Amino acid sequence: MRTCSLPLLALASASALLLAGCASGGDSADDGTPREGGTLTYATGDAEPTCLDPHVGGNYPQALVSTQYLESLVSKDSEGEIVPWLADSWQESGDGLSWTFTLRDGVSFTDGTPFDAAAVAANVAHLQDPETLSSTGYLALQKVTGVEAVDAQTARFDLSEPDSALLESLTQPWLAMESPEALERPQEANCESPVGTGPFVVESWTKQDRVVLSRNDDYSSPPADAEHDGPAHLEEVVWRFIPDSAARYAALQAGQVDVIDNVQPDTLVAAEKDDSLDEIDAPRPGAANRIELNSGKAPFDDERVRQAFITGVDVNDGIDSLFFGTADRSYSALSSVEPLAYSDESLFDVDPDAAGDLLDESGWTGRDSDGYRTKGGERLSLEFPVSTNQSIPAEQSLFEQIQAGAKQLGIEVVLSPLDLSSWYGALAENDYDLVSAPYTKVGPDVLRILYDTAGITPAPSGYFANLAQLSDPALDQLLTDAAQTSDPDERADLYQQAQEIVLESYTVLPLYDQQNHYLVRSSVTGVRALPPVSAVTLYDASRTD
Repeated sequence: MRTCSLPLLALASASALLLAGCASGGDSADDGTPREGGTLTYATGDAEPTCLDPHVGGNYPQALVSTQYLESLVSKDSEGEIVPWLADSWQESGDGLSWTFTLRDGVSFTDGTPFDAAAVAANVAHLQDPETLSSTGYLALQKVTGVEAVDAQTARFDLSEPDSALLESLTQPWLAMESPEALERPQEANCESPVGTGPFVVESWTKQDRVVLSRNDDYSSPPADAEHDGPAHLEEVVWRFIPDSAARYAALQAGQVDVIDNVQPDTLVAAEKDDSLDEIDAPRPGAANRIELNSGKAPFDDERVRQAFITGVDVNDGIDSLFFGTADRSYSALSSVEPLAYSDESLFDVDPDAAGDLLDESGWTGRDSDGYRTKGGERLSLEFPVSTNQSIPAEQSLFEQIQAGAKQLGIEVVLSPLDLSSWYGALAENDYDLVSAPYTKVGPDVLRILYDTAGITPAPSGYFANLAQLSDPALDQLLTDAAQTSDPDERADLYQQAQEIVLESYTVLPLYDQQNHYLVRSSVTGVRALPPVSAVTLYDASRTD
């Protein structure tokens, strides 16, 4: 197996990883051109979306599949630069309170509706409508007061205050463009078959089995960094839902599927010996995988208890033993692919004795019959709901090791494995003390989503992103100032100060980058992770068999 990956500097944009450039099986037909036609089968281990429209909610499984049929105004290339997609060009006003986009001409949605400025305005209105129940897209557009169709090919975004992250936000699939005509349908209908401008069309969705995508033969709007123009090479994509990791890998080995995601660490090690497979390693941007401590209620409303937990339990041995070198320990709230990520390893030095002293100081001095600390007759117990759809088995095993380490400190950690819906319910009810909640957003503005006081207020979907329930006016001001400046040096300094506050609050235990490993049969080439959020695009893919 060969691995496609880029150095960290290139990964600063969640880098595009074009498998055709390193695939062992070749990237073209005998005459040097990609082979046309054929079906590719993709097997995902992410939770099956409850809605194929990423405007509704807005999670990573939606991003993965919708990248095949929906497109954004702008994208990012492998160098981290914003590049044209459905918008040809853009201009920020002098006061930063508006952005004007010149749109690509001659593009239509697959239902025949023209893509124009009115369509852009309709999409933003749909994302901001509380009845849409958007989370990710809604939070990204909080500063947009509306979109004005200046003329058919010119859309102006008006803002309540400058937003240096707007372009980064617009690269994301959760803000992709959909047909305004289709958006007028009942939400249930649009969830079944969203209509975009992309290279594929949603043909059918068989729940708990597959989504079938057919080629859009009239396609003409690839992003600026695509490898070809015109329609996709593949005629059809079958998007299968196979939650069991062993079953996904077995199907890949048997040639029943061509691409799999959510590849487990032990599978990556085993696949290294298989010359018929290639790996794409594309960590997600935004936040690192982390455990957040709910500082909004006892016992973690006491910083000493938070610091004791974070510095009293060793996670490094578990990461080393469970991930087989496929994940590096993080000491940052941000992914390592973010250029402005700030780390401070010293804050996470493990010292169980000092942690015990902190717990003593905070009044947890008693012990019950099971050896757990008590105060006023109450056990020091922490609720940790775990999303089995989002935490891979190796990560769940890591949580069990953390549970065992916490017990040595006299802290009970109650792990509750839940499906995605029940997990969201536990968070909505504030029924958690610890939580691992992946969040993907391009750029350091993810810090505003996750740690600004306003993030404790739920979005229309009911989800609130500030699960640490961190409320610090100084931090809020830094995040506001960073979002309002376009000066790169000032922005970097402000975001570093903000990250220092987050890490020093001991509300976040960083673990590692959000893992994104794909395995691809070498008989398929041109598969790549699209730079903004590292979701696979199959537009350039073709078969060689």
